Amino acid sequence: MEGCFTIEKDIDKLLGKFESHSQQNSQTLEQLRDQVAKLREELSQTDGNVAMAPLQRTSVLQNIKKIRTSGQKLSSQHKDLHSSVSRIGKSIEKNFDPDCSSANMPEILANDSQHKMLNKAVCEHFYRQGSLTVAESIAKEGCLEIDENWRKPFVEMNDILKSLRNKEVDHALDWARRNQERLSMDKSDLEFKLHRLKFIQLLRNGSSHQSEALQYARQFQRFVPEHSKEIQKLMGCFLYIKQGLDKSPYASLLTDNVWDEIYTAFAQDACRMMGMSVESPLMSSFTAGCQALPALLAIKSVIEQRQCSGILSNNDELPIDIDLDSSQQYHSVFACPILRQSTTLKNPPLRLVCGHVISKDALSKLVSGFKVKCPYCPVEQSPNEAKEVHF
Repeated sequence: MEGCFTIEKDIDKLLGKFESHSQQNSQTLEQLRDQVAKLREELSQTDGNVAMAPLQRTSVLQNIKKIRTSGQKLSSQHKDLHSSVSRIGKSIEKNFDPDCSSANMPEILANDSQHKMLNKAVCEHFYRQGSLTVAESIAKEGCLEIDENWRKPFVEMNDILKSLRNKEVDHALDWARRNQERLSMDKSDLEFKLHRLKFIQLLRNGSSHQSEALQYARQFQRFVPEHSKEIQKLMGCFLYIKQGLDKSPYASLLTDNVWDEIYTAFAQDACRMMGMSVESPLMSSFTAGCQALPALLAIKSVIEQRQCSGILSNNDELPIDIDLDSSQQYHSVFACPILRQSTTLKNPPLRLVCGHVISKDALSKLVSGFKVKCPYCPVEQSPNEAKEVHF
C-alpha cells in the first residue's frame, strides 16, 4: 500500500504541473493573440504601398521575438513534462513487483469445483455492480448455471440504485412497501427516509403543490412513535413553502448528502435481505490481497534464500502476521485461548460442559485417561461431552 500512496503522490504532483503549465500557456497565448490582432488592425489602416513606419517595424519584430520565446518555452515545458511522465513509469517499476507468481499457490484451485466457485464469485461481483452483460458472459464462458431467482434481486437492486442516482424515489418506495414486514423486523428506517424524500420533492414544487404535500404527509402517521421529532421538523417546512425551502432553516434537507445517505441505506438493506454483505467478497479479497502481497513476496524471498520448503503450502495459516487496515478487519474466526491458534475445519472450536470454548487440538492435549479438566475452572467431564461450535 505504501507503493500505491507513493505513486498516487507522484501522479498528483504531475497533474498539478500539467495544470500550472496549461494555465500559464493559455495566458501567454492569449496575450500574443491580442497583440497580433492589434498589430494587424494597425497595419490594415495604413497604405499597403507605403513602407512600414519604424515604430510599426519595431512592434512587428518584438512580436516575432515573443512568439519565438513562447515557442521555446513551450518546447522546454514539454520536455520537462515528458521526463516527469517517464519518472512515473520508473516509480511504478520500482514500487511494484511485475512478477507475483512466486506467491501463487496452485493447490487452492486444484479442481473444477473450486474454479467454478471462483467464477461464481466473479459473476456475483459484476451482478452487484450492475454490469449484467459482463456477468452473463462470464456465466456462459464458465458454464455456470445461474438461477433466475438468484439473479432477479441483483437486477432489481441495480435498477433501483440507478433511479436513486437520478433522484427518483418511486421505484425504491415500491420495493420498500413490498418488503415492509422484513424491513420492520430488521428495524430499518429505510421506508421512512424514502417517504421523507418524496415529501420534500413535493414541497420543492412550491405552494401550488401544498395540498398534495399535505395529503402525502398522512404517510407519516405510522412512523410517529419512532420519528416524531423528524416529522415535526418536516411539518415546519410548510411555513417556508412560499419563499422556498432553500432559504429556510430546513435547507439541509435539500442537500445531496440526503440522497447519498438513502443510496447507502438501500444498498445495505437490499444486500441484507439477500443474505450478503454490502461489500463484494471479491473486492474485499482483492483489497486484502493487495495489502498482504508485499509481505508475502518478501517472506517468499527469504524462504527461497534459506531453502525452506513447504512453509507456504499450508492453506490454513500464514507463516507471518499480515496487518490489514480497519476496513479489512473481521471477527469471523475463533482463536483457541490455549494454543493461541485460529481454529479450522480440521481443528474446530469445541464447547465444554462448563461453557468454556477451546480448540479440538487443545482438548486432545488436555485429556487424561477418560477425563478432561477445564483449564479455566475445576469442572471435569468426558471428552465426548464437548460439542462443536459454529460461528
